Order: sequence, then structure tokens, then C-alpha cells
Amino acid sequence: MNNIKKSTRDGYGQALVKIGKENKDILVLCADLTNSTRTEEFKKKFPKRFIQTGIAEQNMMGLAAGMALTGKIPFVSSFAVFSPGINWSQLRVSVCQNNANVKIASTHAGLTVGPDGMSHQALEDIAMTRPLPNLIILSPCDAIEAEKATITAVNHKGPVYIRLTRPKTNIITKQETEFTIGKANILKQGKDITIIGHGPILNNCIQAAENLKKQNIDAEIINSHTIKPLDKETIINSAKKTSRVITVEDHQKIGGLGSAVAELLSQDYPVKIKIIGVDDKFGESGQPEELMKKYNIGTESIIQAVNEILK
Repeated sequence: MNNIKKSTRDGYGQALVKIGKENKDILVLCADLTNSTRTEEFKKKFPKRFIQTGIAEQNMMGLAAGMALTGKIPFVSSFAVFSPGINWSQLRVSVCQNNANVKIASTHAGLTVGPDGMSHQALEDIAMTRPLPNLIILSPCDAIEAEKATITAVNHKGPVYIRLTRPKTNIITKQETEFTIGKANILKQGKDITIIGHGPILNNCIQAAENLKKQNIDAEIINSHTIKPLDKETIINSAKKTSRVITVEDHQKIGGLGSAVAELLSQDYPVKIKIIGVDDKFGESGQPEELMKKYNIGTESIIQAVNEILK
């Protein structure tokens, strides 16, 4: 991890321009949030392939489904509270049931939206999308990985949901770090406990592991950038090594990565597991660091959970 900070939505915007140059079938749709979703540069470079739908997220998803069924590769861009929050039915019926080649990139996910408050903090989007057949779910941990996720999504035939965040966060990965759908990355090897996370909150996991080292606790950290399909092999192999698992995410405890990992391990390799996430509450306005601490998903909460599970 270095000192450079960049938002995952920036990585998405950069990737759109790259793939737009290479593939004329790429289209970008946006619901009146061009600057916020970082689709502005694509609009400037390829105005004829940019569709501004206005505040009409349901219509936007329907349009994208139709475009995909004619051979185009549309990227639907909005905030996660609006897409899939508002257009879930169109995502389910028009996109997923048809296995339409639509890519849904949603920014401003999680508590880290900060001062925008409860109405704009999507804490349920993974729970909404995870049960939908045919839909891949990606949650990149930094701007580099967001760029790779966007490029990789183009090469996958079928719908993909990419979860993105607003604030600038530390760069965790490197340009040469492998990114494959369905294959988690081990950020740090360890033997005492497995910590699995997704998105920029992995920064907290890394900080927690550094502090735990002072207590002679050796944590293994897994970046599960693909939430669906889950990398069963990597997770089970790590659980066999450590016998204790903690999941960490900027999302509700219910229905997110923690639920997916618990479902996997309870059936295939039962071990002690603790889920760190927002505990059945809505968010509120505040600075990201303050909110993570208040809602018990910050570094201190991870350290505390590790010590509790090791008892």
C-alpha cells in the first residue's frame, strides 16, 4: 500500500475512455450524474455513444437491456441507491432474465459517502443483487482494481454489477496484480485468523493486521473483489489453515459478503466466523472515518472482533 489516494469511481472513468477507444460497441448511459459517476470524460471523447437519460433510472436500465440485445455493450452509470435501488425490477426482468450484456457501474456505495447522509448511502445493494441469476458482482478495493474490473467486465458475456465508492482512498494493489472474475487475491499470508473484505475498507483490514502483529497475531487478509461468484477454494483453504474467519464490509451485515461466506463455510467447512458490517441500521451524515467508527466497521472494531474470536 502506498500514499497515493484515488477514488474507485475515478478508476471506472479512466477505464471507460480506454475501452471506448478500443471498442465502438461500448455505450455509456447516465441518469443526470455525469460528473459524479466520472462518465464526463467519455461523454467528451465519444458524444455519440453517450446517452443522458435524465433522472429516469428505470428507463435507463430498460434502454440498456434493449441496446445489449442488439449487440452493443452498454454501461449503466448512477449512484448505488438509485441503481439498483430504484431500477431493480428492470435489472431483474429486462437484464438478468435475458442474460443481457449490460454492465451496471454504481458509485457512492457505503457509509463512506459521508456528509450526503442516509438517503445516499447504499448499504443494501449487494443484498439486492446477489440473488439475481446470471449477475456477476464486483467490488474493487482501489482505483487500479476498479479500472481492471471495468475492462474485465467488457470481456465477460452477460450482466455485471460493479460497486464503486466516492472518496479518495489508498491504492492497495499494483498494476501487475492479477484480476480475474471469481478469483480472490491474498493480500497478506497469515496463520492465526482469516480476514476477508471487499472494497476500500480493506485499508482498515490492513491497518488492523499491522496492529495485531504487535500482539503476535498473524492475520491472513483476502481481497474478495468478486462477491459472486465467490472464490470458494481460496476461502476454504484459508479457513482450513486458520480455523477462524472474519468478514469486513461497508454494507449491511445481512445479505452481503459476510452472508455469502457464512453460507459457504456452514455447508462446506464449518469454522468460527464473525461478520463485521452495519448492524441493521441506516446511515447518517458525517465524515467517513467518524461513521466507520460509530457503526463499528473501523480498524478498532476489526481488532476487537479478532481478539474476541481468538478467545
